[in-house]
Amino acid sequence: MGATTVPARTTSPLRRRVLGVVVAVVACLAIWSIGALAGVDYTVESPGRPATVIGAGAIVVVALGASLLGWATLALLERFAPRIARPLWISLAVVVTVLSFFPLAGVEADGGAKVALGATHLAVAVALIALLPRRR
Repeated sequence: MGATTVPARTTSPLRRRVLGVVVAVVACLAIWSIGALAGVDYTVESPGRPATVIGAGAIVVVALGASLLGWATLALLERFAPRIARPLWISLAVVVTVLSFFPLAGVEADGGAKVALGATHLAVAVALIALLPRRR
């Protein structure tokens, strides 16, 4: 009797990337929901602008938009700079994540709201960095 080999099960890049976007959005919505259940006031006031309540819809739209923009950037890098696409994209993702905290620091909001919203920024970055680039 010969030994049978089972082919390694791999996930297609498209499937991994869709999963990355879904995980990023769901994680952000979960963080927002936990904060809302804990009584966090998501009212944010920017200098010179009226107060805005950050709702679940805004969380989904921004997380989805950021995720799709990250995916598009990675796809362009893979197309035009395939050898350096992965490390360059990860570096860009880290820089964009760090920069995303500056507007958060400049608004008036409850401490819990700033922590929860900052956690959503990190959740998007972690999900996308873990799932969007191709495995080596």
